[in-house]
Amino acid sequence: MSKKELKENLWGFGFIAPQLIGFLVFSLFPTVAAIILSFFEWDLVSKPKWVGTSNFKYIFFSGESDFPLALKNTVLYILYTIPAQLFLALVFAVILNNVGLKMLYRAIFFLPTITNSVAISLVWTWLLNGDFGIINTLLKSLGIEGPQWLTDPNLVMLSISLMSIWWGVGYYTTIFLAGLQSIPNVYYEAATIDGANAVQKFFRITLPMVSPTTFFVLIMSLINGFQVFDQIYIMTNGGPAKASMSLVFLIYQYGFKDFKMGWAAAVSMVMFAIILTITLVQFKFSNRWVYYER
Repeated sequence: MSKKELKENLWGFGFIAPQLIGFLVFSLFPTVAAIILSFFEWDLVSKPKWVGTSNFKYIFFSGESDFPLALKNTVLYILYTIPAQLFLALVFAVILNNVGLKMLYRAIFFLPTITNSVAISLVWTWLLNGDFGIINTLLKSLGIEGPQWLTDPNLVMLSISLMSIWWGVGYYTTIFLAGLQSIPNVYYEAATIDGANAVQKFFRITLPMVSPTTFFVLIMSLINGFQVFDQIYIMTNGGPAKASMSLVFLIYQYGFKDFKMGWAAAVSMVMFAIILTITLVQFKFSNRWVYYER
């Protein structure tokens, strides 16, 4: 290797060093530590004790673990949130793509996304308050008795999902809008010459051409759905009666309240396996509905 090549390589390593250090310290090391801890019993104070697969047996087969309930709540949150979020984001993107002042509307839609999640959660806690919240006040003015959004076990996950849909739809709208603007106009011109109407253009051109964006948004929203924590911690603290306890909240509960780091690490590994499996399955079948222009 010449001196010039060595110098260029050193400059390259220097530029990527911050990202590389961040990845090693905040991603790779915690992942490896979680894998190892999942086979130990550790309370953060005493010396870790090897317990083999006991932590996994506890969360799956003991009957005392909250893992099945947390998994059910997380799946409910994903089912409530992601389809509505994707549908609304695509609809808003199509509308914004056909109006003027795109930058202005894009900024307005994106504004909730850059707002702190804790602040957003506090505001929505007030909005959804069953006794004096503005939503129930508006419903009461229409003669409708509003429900207890955050204290009814049957409604709490739906209520948190409503907040998440409002919070995240602007981010995904911006991504869809970028995907729509990358579609060559020549396709629409050819369809117009052939006599296609707006609905035919949407289903025959827009949807297939925006399918890579849809695939990306679907994967990202699923990962974000499994990682839901902030809004639950602020709005309900996992209640009522653990009805809003998600997988990440359970990891927090085991690790930093019960000081059962082994259980927390085991739940983390199972959640990682679930997300990895779903992502791989999506990639496996993506060639059946995702169209890449060549």
